[in-house]
Amino acid sequence: MEGRDMRNRTGFLIAAAFLLASNTAHAHLINSGFGPFYDGLAHPFLVADDLLPVIALALLAGLRGARCGRRVAFALPLAWFAGMVAARMVQVPSEPKWLTGVVTIILGALVAADLPLPVTAVTSLAAVAGTAHGFGNGRELATLNGGLLAMAGIVCVLFVVVSIITGQVAALRSSRARIVVRVAGSWIAAIGLLMLGWALR
Repeated sequence: MEGRDMRNRTGFLIAAAFLLASNTAHAHLINSGFGPFYDGLAHPFLVADDLLPVIALALLAGLRGARCGRRVAFALPLAWFAGMVAARMVQVPSEPKWLTGVVTIILGALVAADLPLPVTAVTSLAAVAGTAHGFGNGRELATLNGGLLAMAGIVCVLFVVVSIITGQVAALRSSRARIVVRVAGSWIAAIGLLMLGWALR
C-alpha cells in the first residue's frame, strides 16, 4: 500500500511539474515541420491551459450520458472555432493568467461532485469555455501564416478527443468506474489549483 501511495505521489508531482512548465506556452503553436494543420492538431496536447478544461468537460458530459456527450462534442469545437474567428477580427486585452486555473478548478470539481446537471447547462459550459479558449488561441494565430489551417487542426482534434472520452464515459455502467472518473475530476481540480497558484506567484 505504501509503495502504491509513493507511486501515486511521484506521478502527481511529475504531472504537476510538466503542467506548470508548459503553462508558459499558452496559445503558441509548436512547429512540427508538417505544416500548420498538423501544428493545430498537436496544439491542445502541448498546452495544459487548453487540454485540462477539454478533458474535464468531456468527462462531465460523459457522466451525464450519451446525449449530453454528443452535444458537447459539437458545441465545444464550434464555440472554440467561433472564438478563434472573433479574435482575428476584434482586438481586446488578454485575459488574466489566473482565469484558466479557476475554470479548470470549477470544471474538475463539477466532475468530482457528479452533480445531476441538465444537458443544456453542460452544453452551455462547453460553449462558454470553448469561446474563451478559442479567443485566446485566435489572438496568437492571427499573427501567423497558415492560421486558418491551424484553426482547422485544433477544431478537428477537439472533436475527436471529446467524442472518444465522452463515448467511453457514457458507456460506463459500474458505480466503481464512475468513481474512477470522479477521482480523475478531483485530480484535474487539484492541478488547476496548482496552475492558479503558479499564475498568482
